[in-house]
Amino acid sequence: MKNLIIIPTYNEAKNIRRIISDILNLNVDVDILVVDDNSPDGTAAIVEEIAKNDSKISILKRECKMGLGSAYVAGFKHAIDKEYNHIFEMDADLSHDPKEIPNFLERIKDYDLVIGSRYIKGINVINWPLRRLILSYGANIYTRVITGLPLKDSTGGFKCFRRKVLENIDLDKIHSEGYAFQIEVNYKTWKKGFKITEIPIIFVDRTEGKSKMSKKIVREAIWIVWKLRLLSIINKL
Repeated sequence: MKNLIIIPTYNEAKNIRRIISDILNLNVDVDILVVDDNSPDGTAAIVEEIAKNDSKISILKRECKMGLGSAYVAGFKHAIDKEYNHIFEMDADLSHDPKEIPNFLERIKDYDLVIGSRYIKGINVINWPLRRLILSYGANIYTRVITGLPLKDSTGGFKCFRRKVLENIDLDKIHSEGYAFQIEVNYKTWKKGFKITEIPIIFVDRTEGKSKMSKKIVREAIWIVWKLRLLSIINKL
């Protein structure tokens, strides 16, 4: 089985070396694709330096800051082209613990999408301000009520797909970012009848670098659930 971890980056020079090292030290058979949006802090140069000595590491450099959603879409297309069996989404900021990767690979044997959930067993979030936690938790309740998507954490970004899921989603029609991107991909996966499960993870807020959260991302997430529900009703999903 070929496994690929996609890590989008923008100004993650303080974190990228450690996250790559932590993944490789697991002794799990995975490749890593970093999708960098022309980070001014030299993130890409660090990855290229590491990649010189390790064929498991590769980088896709983009010309400008194009966003999380399009970064993952680019990574998904690469994974399909290279015929990877399992494809991970993972943040670069150390909020996702690489030690969970073997758990994902075990569960993906029986499912098509495995989602690392912050809320499947209580609230497993460390170092978030209360306002951010309420926003995230509330967004998931809102999504579940409006769309019917049966997930506790539909906005999380630590997950593993079987390739056939991504092959059956029209990636060129996905233009959302952030929370909205995660909701959209999960919803389309569910509506196409694929098997989804959640496993508990502990999410730790970044200690280095700046969060990419913005009001635009929140507004997009509020709108996307209604759009997805409408498209589903008229069979245009």
